Amino acid sequence: MNESITYMSGGESHGPAMTCMIKGLPAGFQVNIEQVNFQLWRRQQGYGRGGRMKIEQDKVAVLSGLRNSMTLASPVTLMVQNKDFKNWQYKMDPVESDVSEKVEIPRPGHADYPGIKKYGFDDIRNVLERASARETAARILPGAICRQFLEELGINIYSHITQLGTIKVSQSKVSEALLKKVDASDVRCIDENKAKAMRKEIDSVKAAGDSIGGVFQIVVFGLPIGLGSYVHWDDKLSTAMASEIMGLQAIKGISFGDGFEAADKRGSQYHDAFKVQGDEIQRTSNHAGGLEGGMSNGQPLVINAVMKPIPTLTKALESFNIESMEKVDAHKERSDTCALPAAAVVAENLIARPILNAIFARFGADCWDEIKERYLKA
Repeated sequence: MNESITYMSGGESHGPAMTCMIKGLPAGFQVNIEQVNFQLWRRQQGYGRGGRMKIEQDKVAVLSGLRNSMTLASPVTLMVQNKDFKNWQYKMDPVESDVSEKVEIPRPGHADYPGIKKYGFDDIRNVLERASARETAARILPGAICRQFLEELGINIYSHITQLGTIKVSQSKVSEALLKKVDASDVRCIDENKAKAMRKEIDSVKAAGDSIGGVFQIVVFGLPIGLGSYVHWDDKLSTAMASEIMGLQAIKGISFGDGFEAADKRGSQYHDAFKVQGDEIQRTSNHAGGLEGGMSNGQPLVINAVMKPIPTLTKALESFNIESMEKVDAHKERSDTCALPAAAVVAENLIARPILNAIFARFGADCWDEIKERYLKA
């Protein structure tokens, strides 16, 4: 997709800060910084999070690109300090640090082993610090700004957990009114009985020194018809959103609408028939999840993503020492038992940028007032 807005994140998990530079935001939009901080706060919530969340109280600092909170069209540079850096400075100072104590035991399922083989490191810390999901504190920032543009256009993004381990939630009664309340649940579950079962399962998994993943769902309301394009594969809205979510740590699969369940259906059962009501075109269902030909079709956009269990386990799996080749248990770092609710919040914000890029591709990308006027007239 022709991306007006691009970004790059920087920082290591226990380094001084997580940073992000955003290029391509139009001029003249008033950014609410407290809303950005709110998204950072939401990322840190969730039953099953680890001790790091008690240390970090993420707040964004703006270094460039805004004046009196208004976008200037120049790059927006954002920073979130790592409060835990003071405890790791002797190991993680970017200029002078103690590198004598090496991490030499890789964790199965982590970037540890392929990372050292790719870059030629003999210390796994050089890999794990950047591969850490702490990086999502930076990646959430562009989306936290982009979703403010979308909300001004009446486009709203929500998420909830549809499966944790073997506990599944019925999706037959999902509504925008219900999704507005999901932040009140520490497991982001719309069914309180299933939420209780999820908490109990997380407690059981933690007691066993294990971890657990599941499936989250994102639902977007208010999209117009025709965002994205069928003309080129890389202009499809589905392509851009899938790329963003699959770049999120621990995500192993994505689907839209009914997703893999479509394999069980015939075409007559799956496709969303048209229904004409006066001058209004309606659909009898939303199996496609709001996408046809890679374009938005006016229905709610529905995305499902699978998160694997976190690879850092208290009861470690079998591994080896990369120096001695001795058989040992895997390396342990402080970690979560379950980060599924947090992953859902991050993914919410990640898809805001490709959606906004698709809007800019149709309605312009320089001055916000002009873009908004063209959008509302369409």
